[in-house]
Amino acid sequence: MTTPLKRHENLKPLSRDHHHGLLLCWKITVGLKNGVEQERIKGYLDYFFSSQLVPHFQFEEAEVFPLLGEDHPMVERALKEHRRLKELFHTSLDTPALRAIEIELNRHIRFEERELFTEIQRVVPEEKIRQIDNKEKKILTPDPDDWADKFWT
Repeated sequence: MTTPLKRHENLKPLSRDHHHGLLLCWKITVGLKNGVEQERIKGYLDYFFSSQLVPHFQFEEAEVFPLLGEDHPMVERALKEHRRLKELFHTSLDTPALRAIEIELNRHIRFEERELFTEIQRVVPEEKIRQIDNKEKKILTPDPDDWADKFWT
Protein backbone atom coordinates (compact mmCIF):
# COMPACT_ATOMS: atom_id res chain seq x y z
CA MET A 1 0.00 0.00 0.00
CA THR A 2 1.27 3.45 -0.92
CA THR A 3 1.74 5.98 1.87
CA PRO A 4 -0.37 9.11 1.24
CA LEU A 5 1.65 12.15 0.28
CA LYS A 6 1.78 14.95 2.84
CA ARG A 7 0.94 18.05 0.85
CA HIS A 8 2.07 21.50 1.98
CA GLU A 9 -0.94 23.55 3.08
CA ASN A 10 -0.26 26.17 0.43
CA LEU A 11 -0.30 23.58 -2.37
CA LYS A 12 -3.55 21.96 -1.24
CA PRO A 13 -5.82 24.18 -3.38
CA LEU A 14 -3.89 23.05 -6.46
CA SER A 15 -4.18 19.44 -5.31
CA ARG A 16 -7.96 19.92 -5.02
CA ASP A 17 -7.94 21.14 -8.63
CA HIS A 18 -5.99 18.02 -9.54
CA HIS A 19 -8.64 15.89 -7.86
CA HIS A 20 -11.27 17.51 -10.09
CA GLY A 21 -9.04 16.81 -13.09
CA LEU A 22 -8.86 13.13 -12.15
CA LEU A 23 -12.64 13.11 -11.85
CA LEU A 24 -12.80 14.55 -15.37
CA CYS A 25 -10.74 11.58 -16.57
CA TRP A 26 -13.18 9.25 -14.85
CA LYS A 27 -16.15 11.09 -16.41
CA ILE A 28 -14.66 10.67 -19.88
CA THR A 29 -14.17 6.95 -19.24
CA VAL A 30 -17.73 6.52 -17.97
CA GLY A 31 -19.17 8.53 -20.84
CA LEU A 32 -17.36 6.49 -23.48
CA LYS A 33 -18.16 3.19 -21.74
CA ASN A 34 -21.85 4.09 -21.60
CA GLY A 35 -21.99 5.19 -25.24
CA VAL A 36 -22.72 8.84 -24.45
CA GLU A 37 -22.75 11.03 -27.56
CA GLN A 38 -19.34 12.61 -28.03
CA GLU A 39 -20.90 16.07 -28.42
CA ARG A 40 -22.27 15.82 -24.85
CA ILE A 41 -18.84 14.87 -23.53
CA LYS A 42 -17.19 17.58 -25.64
CA GLY A 43 -19.58 20.21 -24.25
CA TYR A 44 -18.47 19.39 -20.73
CA LEU A 45 -14.81 19.24 -21.75
CA ASP A 46 -15.04 22.71 -23.30
CA TYR A 47 -16.60 24.03 -20.09
CA PHE A 48 -14.05 22.28 -17.87
CA PHE A 49 -11.11 23.41 -20.00
CA SER A 50 -12.06 27.09 -20.00
CA SER A 51 -13.34 27.33 -16.43
CA GLN A 52 -10.90 24.99 -14.66
CA LEU A 53 -7.80 24.02 -16.62
CA VAL A 54 -6.90 27.33 -18.24
CA PRO A 55 -6.89 29.28 -14.93
CA HIS A 56 -5.12 26.39 -13.18
CA PHE A 57 -2.38 26.18 -15.82
CA GLN A 58 -1.94 29.96 -15.79
CA PHE A 59 -1.61 30.00 -12.02
CA GLU A 60 0.91 27.16 -11.96
CA GLU A 61 2.96 28.75 -14.72
CA ALA A 62 2.99 32.20 -13.10
CA GLU A 63 3.21 31.33 -9.41
CA VAL A 64 4.37 27.75 -8.83
CA PHE A 65 6.80 26.73 -11.55
CA PRO A 66 9.05 29.80 -11.02
CA LEU A 67 9.80 28.44 -7.53
CA LEU A 68 11.98 25.79 -9.20
CA GLY A 69 13.04 27.87 -12.21
CA GLU A 70 12.09 27.61 -15.86
CA ASP A 71 15.10 25.46 -16.72
CA HIS A 72 14.35 22.81 -14.08
CA PRO A 73 13.67 19.50 -15.92
CA MET A 74 10.41 18.92 -14.05
CA VAL A 75 9.16 22.41 -14.92
CA GLU A 76 10.16 21.89 -18.55
CA ARG A 77 8.19 18.63 -18.56
CA ALA A 78 5.13 20.22 -16.92
CA LEU A 79 5.12 23.10 -19.42
CA LYS A 80 5.44 20.68 -22.33
CA GLU A 81 2.53 18.65 -20.96
CA HIS A 82 0.43 21.81 -20.52
CA ARG A 83 1.03 22.66 -24.19
CA ARG A 84 0.12 19.12 -25.26
CA LEU A 85 -3.07 19.10 -23.19
CA LYS A 86 -4.13 22.47 -24.64
CA GLU A 87 -3.62 21.02 -28.13
CA LEU A 88 -5.69 17.95 -27.27
CA PHE A 89 -8.57 20.03 -25.90
CA HIS A 90 -8.63 21.99 -29.17
CA THR A 91 -8.91 18.93 -31.41
CA SER A 92 -12.11 17.53 -32.88
CA LEU A 93 -12.50 15.35 -29.77
CA ASP A 94 -13.38 12.09 -31.42
CA THR A 95 -13.03 8.90 -29.37
CA PRO A 96 -9.23 8.62 -29.78
CA ALA A 97 -8.79 12.28 -28.74
CA LEU A 98 -11.07 11.81 -25.73
CA ARG A 99 -9.07 8.76 -24.67
CA ALA A 100 -5.83 10.71 -25.18
CA ILE A 101 -7.09 13.51 -22.92
CA GLU A 102 -8.12 10.98 -20.28
CA ILE A 103 -4.74 9.23 -20.37
CA GLU A 104 -2.49 12.28 -20.68
CA LEU A 105 -4.33 14.45 -18.14
CA ASN A 106 -4.28 11.59 -15.64
CA ARG A 107 -0.56 11.04 -16.21
CA HIS A 108 0.17 14.79 -15.97
CA ILE A 109 -1.72 15.23 -12.70
CA ARG A 110 -0.01 12.24 -11.13
CA PHE A 111 3.38 13.59 -12.23
CA GLU A 112 2.70 16.99 -10.67
CA GLU A 113 1.35 15.50 -7.44
CA ARG A 114 3.91 12.74 -6.95
CA GLU A 115 7.03 14.33 -8.39
CA LEU A 116 6.83 18.07 -9.08
CA PHE A 117 5.06 19.15 -5.90
CA THR A 118 7.20 16.75 -3.87
CA GLU A 119 10.32 18.35 -5.38
CA ILE A 120 9.01 21.83 -4.59
CA GLN A 121 8.40 20.82 -0.98
CA ARG A 122 11.87 19.28 -0.80
CA VAL A 123 13.97 22.13 -2.24
CA VAL A 124 12.01 25.38 -2.00
CA PRO A 125 12.27 27.31 1.27
CA GLU A 126 9.10 27.43 3.37
CA GLU A 127 8.74 31.21 3.06
CA LYS A 128 8.72 30.95 -0.74
CA ILE A 129 6.03 28.24 -0.73
CA ARG A 130 3.91 30.47 1.54
CA GLN A 131 3.84 33.07 -1.26
CA ILE A 132 1.48 30.89 -3.30
CA ASP A 133 -1.22 30.63 -0.64
CA ASN A 134 -3.74 32.96 -2.28
CA LYS A 135 -4.70 30.68 -5.16
CA GLU A 136 -8.34 30.49 -4.07
CA LYS A 137 -8.57 34.28 -3.92
CA LYS A 138 -6.78 34.85 -7.22
CA ILE A 139 -8.73 32.28 -9.21
CA LEU A 140 -12.45 32.18 -8.60
CA THR A 141 -13.58 29.28 -10.72
CA PRO A 142 -17.06 27.81 -10.77
CA ASP A 143 -17.73 24.38 -9.32
CA PRO A 144 -16.66 21.87 -11.99
CA ASP A 145 -19.86 19.89 -11.35
CA ASP A 146 -22.02 22.96 -12.06
CA TRP A 147 -23.07 21.43 -15.37
CA ALA A 148 -26.64 20.52 -16.23
CA ASP A 149 -25.89 17.48 -18.41
CA LYS A 150 -24.34 15.07 -15.93
CA PHE A 151 -23.73 12.32 -18.50
CA TRP A 152 -21.50 10.45 -16.05
CA THR A 153 -24.28 9.63 -13.57
